[in-house]
Amino acid sequence: MTSPKPLVLFVCRHNTGRSQMAEAYLRHYAGDALEIASAGTEAADAPNAGVVAAMAEDGIDISAARPKLIDPALAARAARIITMGCDVQGVPRIDADWGLPDPKGATPERVREIRDLVKAKARALAEELTT
Repeated sequence: MTSPKPLVLFVCRHNTGRSQMAEAYLRHYAGDALEIASAGTEAADAPNAGVVAAMAEDGIDISAARPKLIDPALAARAARIITMGCDVQGVPRIDADWGLPDPKGATPERVREIRDLVKAKARALAEELTT
């Protein structure tokens, strides 16, 4: 019997931007080697349209992603919990904080810069966890 895949959980307050990008990029780079999820402590109603557009420009479609509230059971079995740089409550532990700026209300150019920061961090994390 194989052991379950390690779960990486990205958490931010609303789960509309940074954590959605991180989830999508880590899935892109790690394939099915990891279980990957994102969630918010106060999930919003819809993803950030600017983030969806910036990701589409890079060939990753997150238009079907929906903000989700953090599930304590999911968080409890996470091998890694990574926050994005926002103050979050109700997270059992934080293994890393990526310290990323919030794309909410940002210009398209700034959203692209944030996307590229997320992409680089997700690529490095995928290399760390899958090699």
